[in-house]
Amino acid sequence: MPGRKPVAALGSLCLQSLAQHMQSVWAKDYSDNYLDEYRFRYVMGPFNDLAGSLVQDLIRLLGESRRLTRAALHLLLVPHLQELSLRPCPSLVSNAIGQLVTVRCKSLSALDLHGCSRLSADVLVDLVEELPLLSRLGLAETQANVQVLSAVGSCCRRLRELDVSHCKKVSPRALRHLAYDPLERALCCPALRVLLARGLEPAGDGGMVAALAFLLLALPRLEVLAHGAVPDALCLLHAQQLGGGGDADGFPSLQELLARRQNGSRLTLPLRRLEEVEEPVLAAACALCPEAEEAGVWLGDGAAAGWDALRWGRLARLSLSCAGPRGRALGEVLPLARSLGPQLQGLALHGFCYEDELSLGALLCSCPNLQAFSTELQAPPGARPDEEPPDEPSRWDTDLLPHTFPRLQRFSLSLAGSASPLPVPHGLVLRATLASLLCHSPCLQSLSLLGIPLSLDSLFETVLAAPGPPLLELRELSLVGSQVSSQTVQLLLASDGRLCRLDLSHCRDIYRRDYDSFLQAVRKQRLDLDITWE
Repeated sequence: MPGRKPVAALGSLCLQSLAQHMQSVWAKDYSDNYLDEYRFRYVMGPFNDLAGSLVQDLIRLLGESRRLTRAALHLLLVPHLQELSLRPCPSLVSNAIGQLVTVRCKSLSALDLHGCSRLSADVLVDLVEELPLLSRLGLAETQANVQVLSAVGSCCRRLRELDVSHCKKVSPRALRHLAYDPLERALCCPALRVLLARGLEPAGDGGMVAALAFLLLALPRLEVLAHGAVPDALCLLHAQQLGGGGDADGFPSLQELLARRQNGSRLTLPLRRLEEVEEPVLAAACALCPEAEEAGVWLGDGAAAGWDALRWGRLARLSLSCAGPRGRALGEVLPLARSLGPQLQGLALHGFCYEDELSLGALLCSCPNLQAFSTELQAPPGARPDEEPPDEPSRWDTDLLPHTFPRLQRFSLSLAGSASPLPVPHGLVLRATLASLLCHSPCLQSLSLLGIPLSLDSLFETVLAAPGPPLLELRELSLVGSQVSSQTVQLLLASDGRLCRLDLSHCRDIYRRDYDSFLQAVRKQRLDLDITWE
């Protein structure tokens, strides 16, 4: 059965006690007598001897429970903090708080200000200039602008990760200042590996495309550049249509950067992750980014334009999405799966049609080392009205797939447009495929079977009765919109395992009385299990 509720660790109980009594005990004297009367650069308080990681945990706990106050935050900004995230309390982070961080927390190597929009650009500049040890900086949804990114580029020589997503004042010019200092005529941020810049401007903006190409050439270690216009920048670099000389602001031209970067050889980029790559851009992406480990590709409805013959030697995680209204048959992925399958650790397929009932099993067989698999398939046309449903076997064959999946931890299957029953061959083969998969995935932790228009009772009965037993590591199970009865839930409650979340939303064969009985059993046996139903 699912595990019983564990006894909370002593450290967790202590932090919860601190959070519970923060305002009434720990911050009371400071709040009543000093908060608005004095402006202390440093405060010797009760948290100066608490480990920095525990101080951060306490800030998170107070912020998530909405119990963090200005006085408490003053006391928790201690000098020995090495990592600080103010994401849980953006409404408290004023310019005064930003100045306190600048003065007190000189040892910070990671700072997350996501959503702290009350901080002015001037304060952000001061923060960046006074914290030169930063290796991770989160400025998403802040007032970061060209001055802030110029300061980041000039002062944060150790910076490896930067997030400026959804910053309304970050322009293409600001991104250039991040990578190059026109006054010093020198490249900046030599260690930057990850730059998240989603939601800055429409992907088709020409100035942004050129700025992204500038970043790709100027940042020699950049492995992740997240922006919708990156594929267009790759096309620009691949075609080498880079324009003339430098601009009036003192930046070198793309052609000058390219000459520095190539050094007589073919241009390649160290990008490890590629997002939103459309089919016509694949050739350029493969040529420029041979070391890509993760790729998200959008496919149209037309004939395959080479995507089924991709050759990325290090590709480990692949997402294929059909953008057209008709979609493509799942079987079209098989040639690609056979060539890349053994090296793939993650595979996500969306918008494909489940036409051939054997295609899903063949696809899984080609990818024995998967850690995560997710697919949203278009269901084939339903069974004919005159087609008699066959008698279901009492036990499904669990040996349909020829090998185990020793690394598989997450599996998700969703059938869209499946209001009518599946054709008989599809229903039989699908359940046999799932039975074999679940019985041979010993590390599976998360399972989602969404909108499956056929009974899953016999499937789970087969799997839970198999030797082993299977699903011992399963922690999350979602059966939203699928056909499953209370009998299967009772089997799950009585089985061995570590299940802690079960989602039965929109399961038409589960009724209110069933849900109430499940909750009663959970309470009676003190199980650590959260069941959702509506």
